[in-house]
Amino acid sequence: MMKGFYNLTSGMASQQNRLNVVANNMTNISTAGYKAEHYTDRTFDEVMVSRIGNIDKSHYQTMETYQSHILAPDQLYTDFTQGSLEETNLPLDFAIQGEGFFAIQTVDGVAYTRAGSFTLDNEGYLCLSELGRVLDREGNPIQLPTDKLDVDAQGNLSTQGGEYLATLGVFMFPDNGELERTPYGLFTGEGAQLNDQVVIHHKWVERSNVNMIKEMVNMMTTQRALQSAAQLSKIYDQVINRAVNDIGRLQ
Repeated sequence: MMKGFYNLTSGMASQQNRLNVVANNMTNISTAGYKAEHYTDRTFDEVMVSRIGNIDKSHYQTMETYQSHILAPDQLYTDFTQGSLEETNLPLDFAIQGEGFFAIQTVDGVAYTRAGSFTLDNEGYLCLSELGRVLDREGNPIQLPTDKLDVDAQGNLSTQGGEYLATLGVFMFPDNGELERTPYGLFTGEGAQLNDQVVIHHKWVERSNVNMIKEMVNMMTTQRALQSAAQLSKIYDQVINRAVNDIGRLQ
């Protein structure tokens, strides 16, 4: 009986985690460059076996006791597929077509983003919404005398008079799955390398890659699973109360 409680409780916690992730994706549906997150879980036994280390796990996987239905978080992974590109006609908007990220110098170090909706700060540096300054190919902040720019497909910034100013840095990683998301929606990681094969679209931005229809389906499915688990837990509680009361009367 108590095992059922543990299973239901872990199920409700898992569904609540999934619901939180879905809600965050839906909240950021209009956030430029946002990458959707996805939550997965496994049984507690499966998670423990997968983390034992580099030893023979066949014994653990064939044990008769390998029957736990208690759920535990497995991973929260990010979908890095390209979002749709949208023309904005704003002079400091840029979109990357292809692999890579813009580099931003934040107070905590260099972070990376696909959001290319930039502004100029008080000193004329290209920046991302007060999070940090945009870096060029050499890792230096980009300072511009004006927002009236000519930009080619390689990200070279020039004045409308033809004076070269800087080149936007676009960096890629061996494995995007190793990147860590910061609280501000940026990414951090090691091994950044310049990518010269991308195309930069001036006065465009990359939209979120969240699929609203899929998120709505996930939300409804998760809510129903959460409600079912909650109802079953109430039934378990009623059965236990009944058993305790009946045992008390027999004594």
